[in-house]
Amino acid sequence: MRIFDPHIHMTSRTTDDYRAMHAAGVRALVEPAFWLGQPRTSAGSFRDYFDALLGWEPYRAAQYGIQHFCALALNPKEANDARCTPILEELPRYLLKDRVVAVGEIGFDAMTAAEERAFETQLALAVEHGLPALVHTPHRDKAAGTARSLDIVRASGIPPEHVVLDHLNEVTVRQVADSGCWMGFSIYPDTKMDPDRMVRILAEHGTARVLVNSAADWGHSDPLRTAATAAAMLDGGFTADDVEQVLWRNPVEFYGQSGRLDLKPSSVPELFAGNSVKRGGS
Repeated sequence: MRIFDPHIHMTSRTTDDYRAMHAAGVRALVEPAFWLGQPRTSAGSFRDYFDALLGWEPYRAAQYGIQHFCALALNPKEANDARCTPILEELPRYLLKDRVVAVGEIGFDAMTAAEERAFETQLALAVEHGLPALVHTPHRDKAAGTARSLDIVRASGIPPEHVVLDHLNEVTVRQVADSGCWMGFSIYPDTKMDPDRMVRILAEHGTARVLVNSAADWGHSDPLRTAATAAAMLDGGFTADDVEQVLWRNPVEFYGQSGRLDLKPSSVPELFAGNSVKRGGS
C-alpha cells in the first residue's frame, strides 16, 4: 500500500515519525506553511522557514524513503499580524521553486478583513503561477467560513478543480462537493475527523476529489492516521483499489496540476536498507 499524505507539518515531527510513516507505506507528502505555535516577529522568520521547507526538510524526508513537497503561503492566523504581512511581497519568488506544488495554507482563521485580503491576494498568486491552492477552513463557525471561502474562490477566477478546501466534516462536505472543488479531511486522534467517520463520508460521497490527510503538527496529532483510515476503509468494505485512489492517486492528481510533482526516487541516500538502518555520524 502506498500513501501520499497531502497535508502534514513535518517541521514539528521527529525522525522517528519519518521512520514509522515509511513502515506504514507513506512514500510522499506535502507540507503546507503554517503557524509555528508562537507569534513571529518579522517577515524574516518566514524566509528562514520557507528555506527549510525547500531544503532541509526534503533532505531529511528522503533519508527515510519519502518524497517531500511543500505549499507556501502566509497562513490565515498570521495574516492578522502587520509584522508578517510583508512576506506577501516576497512570496512570488518562492512560488517559482521546483518543490512548491501549491499555495497554502490560505483561507480563514477568525474570518477577519485582513485574512480575507491575504486570501484574495494569494489566490491571485496561485492563478498567476498556475498552482493549486490549499484552503484552510476555520475551526469556529465552520459552515459560514466554508461558504464564504467558496464565494472568494469563485470570485478569484481560479478553476475549482485547482482548489482543495481542507478540514471538512459532515456539515461542510456537501457544499464543497457541489462546488467542484476538492474535499480535504484531516484525521485527528480527538478532534476534526476520525477514520470511521471518514469511511462513512466516503460511502456517502464517493472517492473522487477527496484528499485524506493527517495534518500532524506540534499538537496532539498522529502522522499514521492516513494508514489507520486505509485499514478502516478495508474493514468497511472498500477495495484495495479504492484505498489506492484515495490515499495515493487522488493527491497525485491534485498536486500534479502544478506540473512539479516529480515522484522519481530521490538521489539522497536512504537510511533504510531493507529493514536495517544505516548508521552514520550526527
